[in-house]
Amino acid sequence: MLRLLAVLVLAGASANAQTITEIFGSGTNQFSIDFVTIGNPGNAADDTGFGSVAYTYNLGKYEISRDMVTKANTLGGLGITLGSLAVYGGNGPDRPAQGIHWVEAAKFVNWLNTSTGNQAAYKISGNSLLLWTSADAGFQASNPYRNSLAKFWLPSANEWYKGAYGSPDGTWYNYPTMGPPTAVTGGTNAATSVYNQTVGAGPADVNNAGGLSAYGTMGQGGNVWEWTESAYDGVNNLTTEDREVRGSWWKERLVGYQAATSRFSVDPTTETLGDGSSTLNIGFRVASVPEPSSISLLLAGSAVLMAGRRRKQD
Repeated sequence: MLRLLAVLVLAGASANAQTITEIFGSGTNQFSIDFVTIGNPGNAADDTGFGSVAYTYNLGKYEISRDMVTKANTLGGLGITLGSLAVYGGNGPDRPAQGIHWVEAAKFVNWLNTSTGNQAAYKISGNSLLLWTSADAGFQASNPYRNSLAKFWLPSANEWYKGAYGSPDGTWYNYPTMGPPTAVTGGTNAATSVYNQTVGAGPADVNNAGGLSAYGTMGQGGNVWEWTESAYDGVNNLTTEDREVRGSWWKERLVGYQAATSRFSVDPTTETLGDGSSTLNIGFRVASVPEPSSISLLLAGSAVLMAGRRRKQD
């Protein structure tokens, strides 16, 4: 039987950071995902307009790895195809799951839910996303992409942003590593990220992708771009519209692509970008909540008074 286990461990990013480990699968196809808690609910948005989240949630400490998707594919028959990194440093199991489109990432998230007895986050038919409707339990008019009863989902643009640039005390930073990062091929030193490398070097392993954010996430700057759940225009009402991606990738020379103002849009069902390149440099991470019913009303649109904005730190 598939099982799920949560373990709380104090993490090293800050006194407030915790690591929550969720276990999926069984036997040789068992794997775990580490999450950190993103608190300070009801915070004001940053001066970019992003980052306000009404509830406490958990965000993947690392990007999802190739091994996780391979094992979910084996158990769930998901049909997700990973991009090959054979000429980009190799297809090691702990390298990021990349070269997949948004709907494939959503299929993986749905399996995390259904394999543990939870509600699927997304209504998917083949390789198409459908909107949840008012006839569906867990429908939320403010976000018909995501079912509010799901435990795991792709982070929204605001959830992703808060984990990258926010902090437990409400301070906003301009980079996921707080200060401008030093370029590295890998490692876990503070204020480092994987960028300004040769394309042939490829990304680092997900747990070796630079220093941590104030909340304790790794690799939200550099390594690979990351899908968010959100439509680029911020209104999740059309299933085919471009999704927001953030974070930059290992080859990008300019550190500014990791900054809080940097974001791009990508079609949710393509594995080839408009310039003819592939989504080989796009991966994703997962968000979660301990008990879906604890935030379903907030996700459905309850109003929250926001505190005053904090100064962005460079």
